Amino acid sequence: MATRFLILSLLISCHVVTSTRPQDQDTGFVGSPDLKKLGLKKKDKVSHFRLFFHESFTANNATTVTVVPPLAKYNSTTSFGMMGVMDNALTAGPERSSKVVGKVEGLIAATSQSEFNLLVVLSFVLTEGKYNGSTITVLGRNRIMQSLREVPVIGGTGMFRFATGYAEVNTVLLEPQVRSTVEYNIYVSHY
Repeated sequence: MATRFLILSLLISCHVVTSTRPQDQDTGFVGSPDLKKLGLKKKDKVSHFRLFFHESFTANNATTVTVVPPLAKYNSTTSFGMMGVMDNALTAGPERSSKVVGKVEGLIAATSQSEFNLLVVLSFVLTEGKYNGSTITVLGRNRIMQSLREVPVIGGTGMFRFATGYAEVNTVLLEPQVRSTVEYNIYVSHY
């Protein structure tokens, strides 16, 4: 009887081991993609992009606008409740006259009641070189009052499908209610 139990146990464990390999799973909603079909290679690359975007807040040529004003109670300290959109030039250098290499489109929202922080949803649309037409997507908490901030890269399109990474953010110039220049050092892992 013990021998039969041992043999049955071995057969069951062999079945479990062979049927739980990822390539053999048939769950109906997950599987291993064919990387070649997707145009991907097995090795990841890590690229570093140093980009600057230039915002204008003035009425006649605004590139970042408030869509929902902050709640009155928080207006002077945290701007809690404020929501805005942006479509800003992306350049290779900090000067507004630097070569334009794309644009950044996005949503921003002041989401803290205790300090001025922004939730940012940004799409860096690249228009130069081999990355022309590709995008890098950044989404996360941007602690504006810190000199150097970090936000995650959550994906992208084109050359940046399946991208991950992070961006270091630094405000280079800020003239409240007029304009700003923001530096993004983006470190992105991609195929």
